[in-house]
Amino acid sequence: MIATNNPGKVSEFRDLLAGCGWEILAPADVGVSIDVDETGATYAENARIKAEAFANATGLAAVADDSGLEVDALRGEPGALHHLRGWDGRDNAERIQILLEAMRDVAPEQRTGRFRSVIVVVLPDGRVIEEEGACEGLVANAPSGDNGWGYDPVFLPPERGVTMAQLSEAEKNRVSHRGIAAAKIRERLRELASS
Repeated sequence: MIATNNPGKVSEFRDLLAGCGWEILAPADVGVSIDVDETGATYAENARIKAEAFANATGLAAVADDSGLEVDALRGEPGALHHLRGWDGRDNAERIQILLEAMRDVAPEQRTGRFRSVIVVVLPDGRVIEEEGACEGLVANAPSGDNGWGYDPVFLPPERGVTMAQLSEAEKNRVSHRGIAAAKIRERLRELASS
């Protein structure tokens, strides 16, 4: 069970976990819709809160993630607590503008940061699997690209020459924080499926 009601994230996780040896279900597949408050202070806590809620509601293994952008010049902000610290705008465009305004006077070589993702699987027997992925890069001066969401249009992964939002879905899944964490989770799930 992918522990989200977001159809875009469900689709992404179906791709990321393909070949894990498990049937991948969305909440809609089993008639479940849960709104979960992300009250944790870290990505891991928020991912676990979501996975536990869906696992408890369905009796199925549940996979959830939490992720964010950490900018070095902003002391790790927006980070895991972005929603509590004024980084969330009404939409992605406003969120990006808030970030770019905060970085207006930051020199190009100091615009370093990373996307970080933690994926948690809660199994029906209560066991928990957790993996993390990170993608280092730079924050661009202006948004570019439309293949992505969140801060993807202003994040330049290393050695690509384009923003995360300009990468193909397959390329993004290879280099992104979520793709890296999901590859680790996919292997762990594969091991469980074959044991």
